[in-house]
Amino acid sequence: MVAGVQIHTKVDVPNPQSDILTNGALAFLAALHRTFESTRHGLLVARDIAQRKFDSGVSLDFPPETAHIRAEPSWHCAPPAPGLEDRRVEITGPTDRKMVINALNSGAKTFMADFEDSSAPTFANMINGQVNLRDAIKRQIDFESGGKQYKLSEKPAVLIVRPRGWHLDETRITVDNTPLSGSLFDFGLYFYHNAKELIKRGSGPYFYLPKMEHYLEARLWNDVFLFSQSYIGIPHNTIRATVLIETLPAAFQMEEILFELRNHSAGLNCGRWDYIFSAIKKRRADKSAVLPDRKDVTMTVPFMDSYVRLLIQTCHRRKVAAMGGMSAQIPIKDDLQANEVAMEKVRADKLREVTAGHDGTWIAHPLINQIARKVFDENMLGPNQYHVRREDVKVAAADLLNASVPGKITEDGIRSNVSVALAYCGAWIGGNGCIPVNYLMEDAATAEIARVQLWQWVKYGARIDTGEQITTQYIDRIIAEQAPGIKKIAPGVKENHLKIAKKYLMEQIRQQWPSEFLTSDLMPYLTMADGVEDKWYRSSL
Repeated sequence: MVAGVQIHTKVDVPNPQSDILTNGALAFLAALHRTFESTRHGLLVARDIAQRKFDSGVSLDFPPETAHIRAEPSWHCAPPAPGLEDRRVEITGPTDRKMVINALNSGAKTFMADFEDSSAPTFANMINGQVNLRDAIKRQIDFESGGKQYKLSEKPAVLIVRPRGWHLDETRITVDNTPLSGSLFDFGLYFYHNAKELIKRGSGPYFYLPKMEHYLEARLWNDVFLFSQSYIGIPHNTIRATVLIETLPAAFQMEEILFELRNHSAGLNCGRWDYIFSAIKKRRADKSAVLPDRKDVTMTVPFMDSYVRLLIQTCHRRKVAAMGGMSAQIPIKDDLQANEVAMEKVRADKLREVTAGHDGTWIAHPLINQIARKVFDENMLGPNQYHVRREDVKVAAADLLNASVPGKITEDGIRSNVSVALAYCGAWIGGNGCIPVNYLMEDAATAEIARVQLWQWVKYGARIDTGEQITTQYIDRIIAEQAPGIKKIAPGVKENHLKIAKKYLMEQIRQQWPSEFLTSDLMPYLTMADGVEDKWYRSSL
């Protein structure tokens, strides 16, 4: 065992999982923690300070202290690393063994293996995910289940890994009696065990970085990369990272985020669902920012369209990928007509992205690959569109804050939000981080939109299209009416977990301000299921 490092879970970690938590790997995690934890903590405090400023009426804007970085045309990011030149379709999903094989075999150019929003971070999920990725890299992941063979293809997709965000702790491992960062746990184990093997196979350690709110958070990641590459003895600038622009503050700092990571950067991604969630949360004190039903907050409404255009312009100015976002639709196998309507939405979404100048897009299901690929193949003849500079784009701070969104708040929209929030929270507590609901793949980001929209509508006494006011009692009634049907749309949700989800949602709509993240709120239930008394999160229960 490594001095100062404790594993608190009472869940057995047998081989091959124990091959992940080796002394060497734990020593690396401890080194990361001791070097960077104080900086991480300070940046999280800075988020709270910024939020209080927004609440007091200070408007978000482009940082004046970094105007020189935005104005300087000469700097560019690193060239694409091996396998990242063409990213026209990227598939995403959790790290369970079957999903990893199916995603790598999907025909997509890359697979973003997700330890974040589509994974519920039970200790078993986190460790088994590391095992599965290691085995996939070594081409030792094949297995049989239910009489069916799962075998990796000869040319699988390029692997990219998304660790958890800076805000999440890994409480089942402590260093010097302090919880490890979830980000550093996920990144550190994957990097330590696989970086050299990936390089040997002609690829490299590639990452997606979620939920950053400030360019100093990108600087922290860059410092982690430099430290880590030196620690295991590989050249600096081997790592590549794509940053998800999925928080409202980050949209005002895209140039700065790229600049901080420029020697490790692989571009930016429009993390559309988290971005909507963040837009509501960051402007929680602004009554003028109340949004209509989630279905009406499309990529063509003013604040979303502005953010997309600015992201493409920024990335191509700095010669890196501008990745499009997720289409949440999944195939409807038992209704051909409904399926065609859903797939047409996917086609239209991908066509919007490629004609706007995006270099690739995200999908949530292997069967969507063919549709997305065809759209990009027909409209993007080269490996990317870095040459599409979008010099026509002029986006001001007011454009990114334009909350004028056509649409209504309807009872159907409220019922949909309640159902998604209950189903997802119940599934997440049970260890499942992504679930299909009404033929949409829901993960933490979409559940967060549901949660904060319900809070926002109650907070500001919004009215539905019939004129009825939305109150806590109104939402309580909808929760009571929707809850009995949750197991029909999410059969894996247990009754006791649904009860917790109901209580949580009813509490949330009564708060002065919504909680930062439902995953932080609900993490104690996963920790306790792992046999750990979670003293760091206990107050939230």
